[in-house]
Amino acid sequence: MSIKTNFQNLLVSLLLIISLQACKVKPSGIQNNQTDFVDIFDGKTLNNWIGDPTYWKVEDGNLVGFVTAETLLKQNSFIIWQGGTPKDFELKITYKITENGNSGVNYRSQIMDNIPFALKGYQADIDGKNNYTGQNYEERKRTTLAYRGERVVLSPAPTANLKEGIKKNAWQYREIVGNLGDANSLKSSIKNNDWNEMHLIIKGNRMLHYINGVLMSDVVDNDLVNSVSNGHIGVQVHVGPPMKVLYKNIRLKILE
Repeated sequence: MSIKTNFQNLLVSLLLIISLQACKVKPSGIQNNQTDFVDIFDGKTLNNWIGDPTYWKVEDGNLVGFVTAETLLKQNSFIIWQGGTPKDFELKITYKITENGNSGVNYRSQIMDNIPFALKGYQADIDGKNNYTGQNYEERKRTTLAYRGERVVLSPAPTANLKEGIKKNAWQYREIVGNLGDANSLKSSIKNNDWNEMHLIIKGNRMLHYINGVLMSDVVDNDLVNSVSNGHIGVQVHVGPPMKVLYKNIRLKILE
């Protein structure tokens, strides 16, 4: 067989391999080990989200939560993603909030049976004055798990009675094991009344909250009584004065 023929056969084989690889279509939707983030808000409708339309709408490509003087809340209200109850994942979400606003991104959370559109679980906190933005707060459970700037390990709770473990709106069975920076210095990385990007990395019993690429809080939850390994994702409007919060570019990546 000539050198020319060998080269032609090799070329045909390479082209066949390339063609076969091109035919491997990446599955759509939320998949384990997906290499890309998937949009879970289409910017046009509330498809796959459920919330009280008194407080949630789509406007100019944004998911908008709003409270007016006529619709003041007696309970925090969420709009909840209906696409699953992720365990290990990364979530990126861009937000903008008014100065008096109070909101947050819940994850690994449970839907309350007795309160409409309410979630119970971990929350990446957001507020318009950026006093609490980036901290880890557990809605309707253990309250503050880590303030901004803290690396925290949560110890196994000696009691299942949550009230016994809460003092001054913070969980007492937590150990500060590291410092991410001064809370006020970290605050300077967060823009007031402007767009910010939150990035949550939630894997195993560790929860990392980033704002604009800066790590704000780091929690390892060893409390087997109260920790939760999967649950709903939702965003919040909070009891308080009239406010407005806008969310866009809500993207999820499921981790192995």
